Amino acid sequence: MSDNDQLKPHRDAIDNIDETVLRLLNERASHAHAIGELKGTKAVYRPEREAAVLQRIQALNQGPLPDEAVARLFREVMSECLAVERPLSITYLGPQGTFTEQAAIKHFGHAAHTLPCISIDECFRQVEARQADYVVAPVENSTEGSVGRSLDLLVSTSLTACGEVVLRIHHHLLRRVSHVANIRKVYAHAQALAQCHEWLSKNLPNDVARISVASNAEAARLASEDESAAAIASQTAAERYQLSALANNIEDEPNNTTRFLVLGNQNTSATGRDKTSLIVSAPNKAGAVHGLLKPFSNHGVSMTKLESRPSRAGLWEYVFFIDIEGHHQDKTIQAALKELSERAAFVKLIGSYPTAVL
Repeated sequence: MSDNDQLKPHRDAIDNIDETVLRLLNERASHAHAIGELKGTKAVYRPEREAAVLQRIQALNQGPLPDEAVARLFREVMSECLAVERPLSITYLGPQGTFTEQAAIKHFGHAAHTLPCISIDECFRQVEARQADYVVAPVENSTEGSVGRSLDLLVSTSLTACGEVVLRIHHHLLRRVSHVANIRKVYAHAQALAQCHEWLSKNLPNDVARISVASNAEAARLASEDESAAAIASQTAAERYQLSALANNIEDEPNNTTRFLVLGNQNTSATGRDKTSLIVSAPNKAGAVHGLLKPFSNHGVSMTKLESRPSRAGLWEYVFFIDIEGHHQDKTIQAALKELSERAAFVKLIGSYPTAVL
């Protein structure tokens, strides 16, 4: 029996499966369209519903596709079905090719309209003015810590956190030509330069200038115009600006990960696997910071993040960014927040949202 004879039954089966998948996808899209008509002017995107779908699909998955691949496929299916109702518009720190764009696509799929902005401030303003639906903003990196400008904007914005994205960050050394000889400068975002500091020190001459720019995608653009320059950026940026990868995965920390918040003008219902983000400030008296933590321990609430940042209200005054497990509608969280409001000088609920699906 020839190879073609052995392959034919499998190929025929795949063709039949493809026809069934196509029919079911369009059937799913029809139901999504009907739901959109029933919603009318209400929000078409429900983060808690999408999180529940992905959690359910991963629980049902028996392979051989890994859970991460299954989640990625179904995210795209939901993205296309949502676009049948109305494509979402998502702002992110541009230009095209940034890790923030990757995070936006990971969370909303390719059917969403991603809108690059020149600053994080502009990203927020577009959504606050309802010129866009959501902003995806970086808030912290596992190696370099928090993104200060995003945290500052969270204090004053009217937007509500309704989702989070966790993205593994892989940096590549990119250049117009495919060799490392005669590199005179390396462009990158300041955090990327820090995340690749050891690799750069070991593999490039000391006299190679390290130049901080607004984003890694901007670094790639600059490198595409200068043969003496290289850039630290993503594979997406390499493809967009037609650059060669001289070295891959040059980040010093192999588990380098960035966390992003999704913010919009809507609240999110509880899913059972949620996180709540808060901003609080302590009254100016002894033991006040300790008092901020007591409500969580008193009510058995698990805290996953506590970080201070200078307040703009006065010299040497600080606000505290807190993440806790659970949803603000949960009874234990409600009790803890009530007690916290009695102890703190200021409390702001950034939002409750489904925990990121990896």
